[in-house]
Amino acid sequence: MARHHTCYDVRFANERDLPGARSLILDTLYREFGYGYVPRWHADVIDLTRHYLDHPRHALVVAVRDDEVVGTTALNSTGPAHPPHPRHLADRYPSGRTAQLLRVYVRAEHRRNRLARRMVELACDFAARDGGYDRVYLHTNTDVPGAEPFWRALADEVFDARPTGEHGPGVSTVHFEIPLPDPA
Repeated sequence: MARHHTCYDVRFANERDLPGARSLILDTLYREFGYGYVPRWHADVIDLTRHYLDHPRHALVVAVRDDEVVGTTALNSTGPAHPPHPRHLADRYPSGRTAQLLRVYVRAEHRRNRLARRMVELACDFAARDGGYDRVYLHTNTDVPGAEPFWRALADEVFDARPTGEHGPGVSTVHFEIPLPDPA
């Protein structure tokens, strides 16, 4: 079966997209990650408007097909928190100067259409245009199928936390940086 990525609209989210985005994010946390909503990690998910639409330095990107949100990518201005992340990462990626990518999720039946790549590129372009960011940072759970090769194709590894057990059993974390694109 041929796939056509042109039937997807990849863009910044608006209010109408938020229920679908929240549903996709929560489905991913519960069904794919298996640990569900954790308030200290996922506070943004409950109030997407305040965290992304109302904040001038944050963005929520969605992939939409036939009015259904099938992918999300978020960007905010907070660096990695210590703890649980190592102090050297919190120092290297300070809040306010770091654009952190998170919530890069695509529903399983829509994967392999370059949606995640397109959403990440749009978010990184936003970070470059903002002018206040030095770097784009992210961390991923390499236990999620496809996550590690996807990020290795786009980003540079800065710290492999798997030997440290940073988040506990079932979460194998690797930290990455994406070079900021030149602002257009």
